[in-house]
Order: sequence, then C-alpha cells, then structure tokens
Amino acid sequence: MKQIEALFDIVNTLRGENGCDWDRKQTPETMIPCLEEEVYELQEAIAKNDQVNICEELGDVLFQLVFIICIFQEQKVFTFSDVIDQISKKMIRRHPHVYGDATVENHEQLLQQWESIKVAEKKEKGEKKISALDNVPKGMPSLIRALKVSKCAVKEGFEWDGIHDVLKTVRSEMDEFEAALETGDHKDIMMEFGDILFSLVNVARVAKLHPETALSFSTAKFEGRFRMMEKDLNQKKIKLNTLSQEQKDQFWEQAKRSYDR
Repeated sequence: MKQIEALFDIVNTLRGENGCDWDRKQTPETMIPCLEEEVYELQEAIAKNDQVNICEELGDVLFQLVFIICIFQEQKVFTFSDVIDQISKKMIRRHPHVYGDATVENHEQLLQQWESIKVAEKKEKGEKKISALDNVPKGMPSLIRALKVSKCAVKEGFEWDGIHDVLKTVRSEMDEFEAALETGDHKDIMMEFGDILFSLVNVARVAKLHPETALSFSTAKFEGRFRMMEKDLNQKKIKLNTLSQEQKDQFWEQAKRSYDR
C-alpha cells in the first residue's frame, strides 16, 4: 500500500504548484489517449512474451490510471478508496459461487450467472434497456466492438448452429467481396471487406478466441519473421525490392524456419 501511496504522491507533486506544466493541464479526457497507448504497448509486450517490458508497461498503465484518479480526487468527485471499495463489492457480488451459497456446474452457467447479476445491477440503478446493444461503447476499437456487438446479439438468441456455419458465412462474404471487386465500386468493396472481418470475428468468438489478441500475436509473429529476413538480407547486402517473387519467397521461408518465439 505504501508503494501505491508513493505513486499518488508523485502525481500530486507533478500536478502541484511547483510541478510540471503539462501534467497540471491534463484532464480525464486528455488522459484517455495516453491510457489507450500504454494499454496497446502492454498488449504488444505480452504478444511478444517480453517479460521485462511487460513489467514496465504494466507500470505505465497503472500510472495512467492513478493519474486519472488523482484528477477526480482533486475535483472531490470520488477517492481512490471509493474506486477500490466499489470494484471490490462488485467482484464479490458477481461471484456468489465463491463468496456465497450459489453453485454453478459449468462455464455456461457461470456466464449466465454473471449476466443475470449485471442485469439486476442495471435495474437497481434504474437504467432502461431499449436494445441489446445499448451498452456497447461507441469509442471501442472496431475489432473489439465487433466482438462485443456479436456477443450481445448472441445473448438474445441470434447465433449460428456451429463454427462450420460461420465459416460458410465467411466463404459467402468472400464471394461477395470478389464480386464487388469486379464492379470497381469502392464503397461496395469496403462494405464487403468489412463483412468478411465481421464474419471472422464471429469465427474467433465461436472458437473461443479473442480476435484482437489473436491478431496481435499473429502480427508479432510476422514482425519477428520479417525482421529476421531483413537481418539475413542485410548480412548478404541484398535489397528486398531487387529480388524476384521467387527469391523473396525463399528468404521468407528461411525466416519462417529460423524464427523461434
């Protein structure tokens, strides 16, 4: 607890009279992009299994959160203790099978219990539900928001019979995308490409994968292989753009065989 208090002291000093001009000017709104950037850097470190950077990036994320809480404390909206108290009560309330007498027999029942508790909480707050999609934040990154929208629709019973049916939808969307390419209509091409991505998000969901995490790991793998290929080419003093497609493929396959993560 002393360490977190020390972190709060640092933020308060930075925002104090003799602190930093930039820090004093920040608001919760201006800090959101900073928080998002640090979360993405943490995600990258985890995808690369870079444990040294994971520790550092966790600290950066924590600092952004402490900074935002400090601003609200200054405005006397709520305190850090209020934040801890609220989330602690919520987690205990949402785990009655751990902290209470409730029982769940499988993962599906666990999720149903979680959702029913959330619904009860919203009713208690007086929140009125117009659509199953009401609680999907508009500002989410598109891939994550697509997953959230899909999950909300599924909770209402709008679902495929299985993953192979979702894959059929992907193939159908691919056909429609190819047809749009033939027309040359940019807007139509864009929409059909979006349909492919949305269908693939559902493939990930049914396969119990998070599409953002999967893409992050895949991108990290590509980056590692590409950097290895670059290193090989540099050692041989060869420029990538001078190679034929066949030669590029040979270097790429070598990088794939050599890359270890």
